[in-house]
Amino acid sequence: MNPSYRRRSESDYEFIHFVLPTLEDASQSSSSKKPMHTSKLSGAWRVQESLTGHESLCKRTFRMEVDIFQALVDKLREKKLLADSKVLAVEEQVAIFLYAVSKNATNETLQDWFQHSAETISRRFGLVLDAITRLTNVYIRPPSLNPHPILSKPQFYPFFQNCIGAIHGTHIPMFLSPGQQEPYGNRKQTLSQNVMVACDFDLKFVHVHAGWEGSASDARVLQDALNHGFHVPHGNFYLVDAGYANTPQFLAPYRGTRYHLKEQGEVRQRPQNYKELFNLRHAQLRNHIERIIGILKMRFPILKVAAHYSVDKQIDIS
Repeated sequence: MNPSYRRRSESDYEFIHFVLPTLEDASQSSSSKKPMHTSKLSGAWRVQESLTGHESLCKRTFRMEVDIFQALVDKLREKKLLADSKVLAVEEQVAIFLYAVSKNATNETLQDWFQHSAETISRRFGLVLDAITRLTNVYIRPPSLNPHPILSKPQFYPFFQNCIGAIHGTHIPMFLSPGQQEPYGNRKQTLSQNVMVACDFDLKFVHVHAGWEGSASDARVLQDALNHGFHVPHGNFYLVDAGYANTPQFLAPYRGTRYHLKEQGEVRQRPQNYKELFNLRHAQLRNHIERIIGILKMRFPILKVAAHYSVDKQIDIS
C-alpha cells in the first residue's frame, strides 16, 4: 500500500473518530449555554395581538372568534380545570393547544411561535387537552325534544316529525407503531379510528363516541355507544345511513335505491317511486351532519391527518 495513502487514511481516521466528536461536543456545549427562545415576539404578545387586533386575527389563528375563545378560557378557569402559571396565563395555554390542532403544528413550530421549550409546549398541550375533554358534558348535550322548525316543511312533515337529529360514522387518521396497526386498517387500506357522531338540526354535536378501530363497522360502534350511555328518548329517532340497521330508534334509507343528493342529481329526473322519494327526503334532511363534519375537519386539519401523538391523545383530540 502507498505509505502516503496510509498516512492520509490514518489522519482521516483520527479526524473522524477523535477530532470531529470533540468539535461537536464543544459546539453543543456552547449552544446549550445560549438561550434559544429569546425573541421579542413572545407567545403572550402574539396571543394578545390576536385577541385585541383585527377581528379576523383570532379566527384565522385559533379558528374561533374572540368572544368564543374568551368564553372557553373563562369556563376553564371557572371549573378550575386550568390556572395561570408563573410563565403562562390560561389564554396562552389554550392558544398553544388551539394553534396546534388548527394548524396541525409540530412541537418545533409551537416552540418558535410561542417562545417556550419543547417540554413546556408538550406539557401545556396535554393539560389543555385533558381540561377540554372534561368539558364534554358542558358543551355536548342531548338534543331538544321540541320539534325543530325544519321538520314542519311540507317535504318532511309528518313523516319525520319525531326526528331529533342524525348519526354518522367518520374516520379520523391514526399514527400507530407497526405492532398496533392491524385492527385500525379500514376499507380504504389506511389507518384510522371510527368515530360515531350525533348531531341535531342546529348543527350542534349531541354525542361523540371515539376510539374504535378503523376496521369496526358503524353499526358496531353505535351498539357500543348505546352500551355506554348514548340514549334515544322513547318515540324519537335519528337518521342514519344504509350502514346501520333500520329500527324504531334509527331510521335508515332503502338499500339498493339511489340515495345521496349527488346520485339523485346525476339522473336529472324526479324520483320514480316511493322508495326514491323517501331516500331523497331522507338525504336532504340528513345532509347537515356530513356538512358540519366537513366544516370541522376544514377548521381543524389535525382531524384529517395522522398526528404524532400517543393513541390516547389521538382519541381525545377527536
